[in-house]
Order: sequence, then C-alpha cells, then structure tokens
Amino acid sequence: MPAPPPSGPPAASPEVAEIERALTRITYLGTRTRHHERMRALTGVSLDRAAVALLRQIADCEPLRPGEVAHRLGVEASHVTRTVQQLQRAGYVTRIPDPQDRRAQRIRLTDAGRRAIGRIREAGAHEMQLALADWRPEELRELATLFHRMVDDFLAYSAQVGAGPEAAGEGAG
Repeated sequence: MPAPPPSGPPAASPEVAEIERALTRITYLGTRTRHHERMRALTGVSLDRAAVALLRQIADCEPLRPGEVAHRLGVEASHVTRTVQQLQRAGYVTRIPDPQDRRAQRIRLTDAGRRAIGRIREAGAHEMQLALADWRPEELRELATLFHRMVDDFLAYSAQVGAGPEAAGEGAG
C-alpha cells in the first residue's frame, strides 16, 4: 500500500527555497553575539539585543502601546514591559498618555533614545557600507528595491491571510 501524501504546505520552488535560506543566514548574521558586541562598542549604547530591537521598533512607529510593540515583535507583553522598564531606566524612552484612551500609555523615545538609535543605525549602515564596498551603486539600488518589494509583499500576504501587518514585523528595524 503506498504511503499517504505528506500533509502541509506544498513544496516551494527552488528559487523561493534559496531566498528563505538566504534570509535565515542574514537573520543569523544580525543576531550573533559577536556582531552585537561590536555594535555596542562602536555606538556606546550598552543595551542587550532585545532592547535594541525594541528601541528600533519604537523609533520606526512611535508612539506605541506596549501591547502593539509586543505584537509587532512577536513576543509576550511581559517581555516588552521588562524591556521598556530597562529602556526607561537608561533614559531612552518615556511613557506618555494615550490620547485615545487616557487609561493606557504609549512608549515614546526621549532625545537620548533618538541619539542612541541614530548611532545604532549609523554604525549598522557603516558596517554594511564596508561589507558591500565592491558592489556597484546600481546593484545596491536594485537590492534595496527588491528588499522593499519583498517586505511589502510579505505584509500584504500577512494581511490577506488575517495575520495583519504587525505580525509580519512592519517597521522592524
């Protein structure tokens, strides 16, 4: 008797499978401890990786409720609460009343937070510039265009299947 066909999603094309593999490698590169420690040294921003990710998200979409940040990052609200407290103690964020619901609060960057995220982004762009120094400007433009298109398509797909754009990490930085 033949084995039943495997359940689950159909196999991806070889091209899509290779893109998924490349994205996994890119994600790994950006989350390595060695990379994070180098960025800490270059920027003088002594935050853990989770705090940097949260700071990036707030910078991209501020001001946000903590629950919105948790949803966008795909983490538990308690994780965001602890990390926001860490960022608040460091002087990088503040809580402000939500204008639509005075019982709720939103998280906003302070001037120190804006300077810190600026240094983080500047250092990341500098490192990328060095790594991609042999690429022609038109290749860099094409890559940026394709990355933006891919993210837009991911967001549109997520919204279409009901996950909403926040679940896809809109604005993750």
